[in-house]
Amino acid sequence: MRAWRRIRVIGAVSVVVGLSGLIGAGGCSMFQNEQSAKGKKLYAHYCMHCHGETGKQNEGFNWSSMTDPKPKDLSNKSEMGTFKDEDIFATISRDMKDTSPNGDKIGDDEFAVPTMPTFKYTLSEEEIWGIVGYVRSLHGKKLEFNVEGRKKELQDASQSAEQKYKEAERLEQEAEKKASDEADKKGVEVDDNAYAKEMQAMGQAKKELDQATAALANFTTRPGKGVNIARPDLNMKPDAAAKLVEVGKQIYVNKYGCNGCHKIGEEGGKVGPALDRAGYRLNPTWVYRWLRNPQAMKPDTRMPSLGLNDADAKAVALYLKTLRAPKPDKPLGKVGEE
Repeated sequence: MRAWRRIRVIGAVSVVVGLSGLIGAGGCSMFQNEQSAKGKKLYAHYCMHCHGETGKQNEGFNWSSMTDPKPKDLSNKSEMGTFKDEDIFATISRDMKDTSPNGDKIGDDEFAVPTMPTFKYTLSEEEIWGIVGYVRSLHGKKLEFNVEGRKKELQDASQSAEQKYKEAERLEQEAEKKASDEADKKGVEVDDNAYAKEMQAMGQAKKELDQATAALANFTTRPGKGVNIARPDLNMKPDAAAKLVEVGKQIYVNKYGCNGCHKIGEEGGKVGPALDRAGYRLNPTWVYRWLRNPQAMKPDTRMPSLGLNDADAKAVALYLKTLRAPKPDKPLGKVGEE
């Protein structure tokens, strides 16, 4: 992508070793071909307008409209070859950071270019690996990360956690029955402490099952799918609204890089519609819900979900409400999409 720097990757994207033997050569080849096809399709939909069809600079129709640093030359093997697969993954799947002087703390090795959006909240991890694989092909390299191996590892972990939970549940039920039978014989109330150890073990097993299930879901399923955002309460005192507008103006550029795709005045990208007159034509409630989960409102939109929380979405929505440029003399042609 642009302004590459090495990034330490943690959690679900840790390197998986020793799993390649689990997959037959034919199955692995079929999976890689399928991944490559999906990665190419996703790249064309979400990345090509800035990075171009072959990854070269000034090839994407939006490239020249973007602020510095411009999108990186993804076809440059000498430079792109210095990055690990995990570095590229972490750039595509990250949390957006406020790059203002008084914004978020950003580490020396942390990628934080606002106009490069995150796809962490839009695509599954498996889909993002597909894009990484396709980006690798643009500079003549192959994806080394074992995606299918990682998927199988998560599936095995989920199955193991489920078995562990079922066994813990069985032991807890047996212990509870034993305590109940003994209490009946003595004519007293059941002593919960008699099977507290089994209850605790079952609770821990359930926690591990939930974590394993979530990890597998994150890998295979798009986040936020089917999740509708509730209407916000945007009623507030004028002074509070004015403060939020200033916050929105700041994070519009410095955190979420909206100017990379949208134009205000003479500055900004042309992937999405110009927002000069957003205050006239866009309802703040709609803007809020759109920002929180664009795919819930338009599944095929090229705009990714950037992970805006309630406060940030309100701030940007109120800022856009203030944009009321005069109507242009001539109608503006439609460019890109919202």
